Amino acid sequence: MKILLTGGAGYIGSHTAIELLTSGYEVVIVDNLRNSKLSVVDRISEISGKALSFYELDVADYAALEPVFKQEQPDAVIHFAGLKAVGESVANPLLYYQLNLLTSMSLCRAMADNKVTSLVFSSSATVYGEPERIPLDESCDATKATNPYGRTKIIIEQMLRDLCDANPEFNVALLRYFNPAGAHPSGRLGEDPKGVPNNLVPFLTQVAVGLRDELVINGDDYPTEDGTCVRDYIHVQDLARGHVAALRKLQSSCNLVTYNLGTGTGHSVHEVVAAFELATNQDLPRTIGARRAGDVPRSYTDPSLAERELGWRAELTIEDICRDAWRWQAENPAGYP
Repeated sequence: MKILLTGGAGYIGSHTAIELLTSGYEVVIVDNLRNSKLSVVDRISEISGKALSFYELDVADYAALEPVFKQEQPDAVIHFAGLKAVGESVANPLLYYQLNLLTSMSLCRAMADNKVTSLVFSSSATVYGEPERIPLDESCDATKATNPYGRTKIIIEQMLRDLCDANPEFNVALLRYFNPAGAHPSGRLGEDPKGVPNNLVPFLTQVAVGLRDELVINGDDYPTEDGTCVRDYIHVQDLARGHVAALRKLQSSCNLVTYNLGTGTGHSVHEVVAAFELATNQDLPRTIGARRAGDVPRSYTDPSLAERELGWRAELTIEDICRDAWRWQAENPAGYP
């Protein structure tokens, strides 16, 4: 079975590519390398011991994308391509609406034109916005995002529902995942953000390796136990397994399904910093900054639906996340070459 991954050279896409290859799938990656490096593709092959196909192009460019479908004839698609920084989306909303929506529309058109009807979509827990209850489950209102990034995910989810309603042969899995973190245990793949990291764990690793002077904690006056934001941090390896499990689910002609992927446990910023310091035997300099626009105080999931229907559950801990993320950064202090 051949799977096309949009944004497959990115952080989550690259780990999922390895999981697919080692599970016996063929992999085709399409990526414009806006937020990744070509060396990632080589490392995917190196770690998995398997060859893959790679096309450097913008998924939003239908004229460039459609011939790839003709050439490769994939059986299914996992759609990672898109911009994903909450703060950046608040500062530059038009960029997010343009790129994320056009990319998804171009992809769906290419799929429909080539009769590829199975899609796993990389959505986000940001669609829930300020949680109506904790833990969040799939029945919660998923139209309350507090930032443009999350709103693009809401719009794309609705577009895919409409596509499935109009075309019953389509099978789509919406994966709303929480806070991916960690790295491949080999130390060869990890999160390598361009510029200042928008996520906590790569900020920690960059401070620890000396790339940044100190950690800036975005607010300590939230209505949580220690005043810092609480999130459900899921190891990227667990998340990769979740995508493969969702892909298998689509083979049963499910039309459209939605799953939250997380651990079911929330950790505050202070708790993650403490776990990281313990894993690395370092004391990190830190300061308290202003709240970040678009952030909610608390977000974690009830992952029981995915466990029941996909046979999937997160297995790795916050300690595993910190250890693997630090191994990646220590062995690749400047990121990918």
